[in-house]
Amino acid sequence: MIDEFAKDYLHSDLREVREELLGKLDGLGEYDIRRPLTATGTNLLGLVKHLTLTEARYFGEVFGRPFPEPLPRWDDLGARGTDMWATEHETRAEITDRYRRAWQHSDATIAALPVDAPGHVPWWPRPDVRLFNILVHVLTETSRHAGHADILREQLDGALATAGDRVPEFWAARHAEVERAARAAAGPL
Repeated sequence: MIDEFAKDYLHSDLREVREELLGKLDGLGEYDIRRPLTATGTNLLGLVKHLTLTEARYFGEVFGRPFPEPLPRWDDLGARGTDMWATEHETRAEITDRYRRAWQHSDATIAALPVDAPGHVPWWPRPDVRLFNILVHVLTETSRHAGHADILREQLDGALATAGDRVPEFWAARHAEVERAARAAAGPL
């Protein structure tokens, strides 16, 4: 009984965070969803593209249920990192639709297998896993990148993690107080 509860709970959280991540693209133009906002080039559409590969691979080949669309091989060093950004030839719709197809494939794998179903992750140091391990890993990875997306979106237009809110006076005052404390702790500059 606890196995089904754990599986359903983790799967429900994964479904929720997927939608939150995609929601970060809402209302933004092509440049803003693609532009590099960190020194490493992190961008919103790249996070979606990366998580597509993550879901397709972990809920696909790890359990002998390959995603039906072509994927770069995990050990192809030439392709490493290309899942973190979108070329000018890839459309938002193509990338988000593929992410949704990866969800469907992942959801089918999760539904079909028991939480203790064995899998194999050849790129992990301990490659023999269970569906439970992969649910936790993909939920963690998706949540981590959804947090990145929250920060990127806030940098772009001030939208907060909650449904399109703009930075209210409260947050401006909080920002000023945090800045004051940081300067005071640093001492004379």
